[in-house]
Amino acid sequence: MRILIGGDTFAPDLNGSATFAKRLGAGLAARGHEVHVIAPAQPRASGTFQESYDGQTLTVHRIYSWPWPPHPWFRFMLPWRMKSNSRRIVDSIHPDVIHFQSHIVVGAGLAPVGKSRGIRMVGTNHTMPENVLQHVTIFPQPMLDWLARTQWKAARKIFLLADEITSPTQSSADYFTTMTGLGNVFAISNGIDTTAYAPDFSPKPDHRIVFVGRLDEEKHIDELIQAVKRIDASLDVQLDIIGGGEMKQKLRELASSLGVSDRVHFLGKLSDKDLRATLTRGTVFAMPSRAELQCIAAMEAMATALPVVAANAMALPHLVHEGENGHLYEPGDVDALAAALTDVLTADPARLEKMKKASLAIAAHHSMAHTLDVFEALYRGEPVARPAADPDSTPVAEQSTTPDPGAGR
Repeated sequence: MRILIGGDTFAPDLNGSATFAKRLGAGLAARGHEVHVIAPAQPRASGTFQESYDGQTLTVHRIYSWPWPPHPWFRFMLPWRMKSNSRRIVDSIHPDVIHFQSHIVVGAGLAPVGKSRGIRMVGTNHTMPENVLQHVTIFPQPMLDWLARTQWKAARKIFLLADEITSPTQSSADYFTTMTGLGNVFAISNGIDTTAYAPDFSPKPDHRIVFVGRLDEEKHIDELIQAVKRIDASLDVQLDIIGGGEMKQKLRELASSLGVSDRVHFLGKLSDKDLRATLTRGTVFAMPSRAELQCIAAMEAMATALPVVAANAMALPHLVHEGENGHLYEPGDVDALAAALTDVLTADPARLEKMKKASLAIAAHHSMAHTLDVFEALYRGEPVARPAADPDSTPVAEQSTTPDPGAGR
C-alpha cells in the first residue's frame, strides 16, 4: 500500500505521538509499504526529503511551520494553508490510505481532502486539548476551559470523517468518546519493539530511579524530586531524569533547594542505545504524570524488566497492576509516591524478581508487530476483533483523578 501519515508532531520531536508515528512509519516500510509523512519543517527549509528512521527510508513532506511561542520546542503548520498543502500532496502521491494523528492542524487539512477523494482514512487521537492549552498561560482558566470544549467539538467534526478511529488504550478511547460523543473507537497500543530491550535480573549496585519524558509542567517531575528528598537518606537513592524541556532549570533549582542536587541527575536527551543502557542500570521506573494516554516510556522500562511506580490516572493503570509489577499512588500525594518507591527499592530479591517478570509479561502484550498487524487490517478495511476490556483498568468516569484542564510522554 501507499500510506500517508499526517502528524502535527514528528521526529525529531520527542513525545508519544511523534515516537509512535515514526515507529509506525518505519515498521510499515519494513513490511514493504510505501510510506509518506506530512510533518512540520523543524526548523530546516520546507520540502520533501528522504529521511531514515530505524533503518527504513520514509518520504517526509516537511511543511513550512512557525514556532509556538508558549512552548519551547513545538512548531505548527499554518492552519489556513493546511488544506492547500494537503491537496497538493494527496494529488501528487495518490495514497491508498491516510492516517492522521491529530485533528488540530494536520487532520483538519487532510481529513476533508481525503473524504472528497474517496480515500480510506484512519484517525488516531493522541491529544488532550487540556494538555496543549496548559502552555497558554496568558488566558484565565474559564477561557482555557472554553477553548478546551471548543477543541473537543473540532475533534468530533474531523474524526467524523474517518472510516476508523483509534486511541492507544481503552481509557483514552473512553475519554475520547466522553468528550466527543463518537463511539466505536479501537483501543490499539502504540506498541514497542520488545526485542530491542535487555532485561537484567542481576543485583544492582545502587538504588536508582529512572524517569523518561519531556521536562514539562504536566509531567509533575517536581513531585518525584520531592519524593527523593523524603526517602530514607541511608538508601542513597539516585534519580536519573532523561529528556529535555522548559522546566529543566526550575527542576534543577528545586533539587538544589531540597539539598538533593547530588542525587538528581539530568541526563538530557539520549540516543536509543544510551537510553536502553540507562534503563538497564535502573532499579525502578517512575511516572508522576496524570495525563498519559498510554506512556511509551513506561512500556520501554517494563520491556527492560523494571518495576514501575506511577500516578493512578488516565491510562497508567493499564500498565501498572498494583502489587504485581509495581505500585499506583494517588496523584499529588508525594508521601505515597516516596513510600511506593521505597517499597520497591527495599524489596527482597525474590519479590523484586517477581515484579520484574510481571513487567515483562505486561510489556509483551504491547508488541509493535501486533500493532502493525491491526493497522494494516484497518487500512485494508478488513474486520478487526476488538480487544476484551482490561480488567485491571478503571473506566475514566470512575477514576479518582480526572485530567486537570490547567495542567497537563
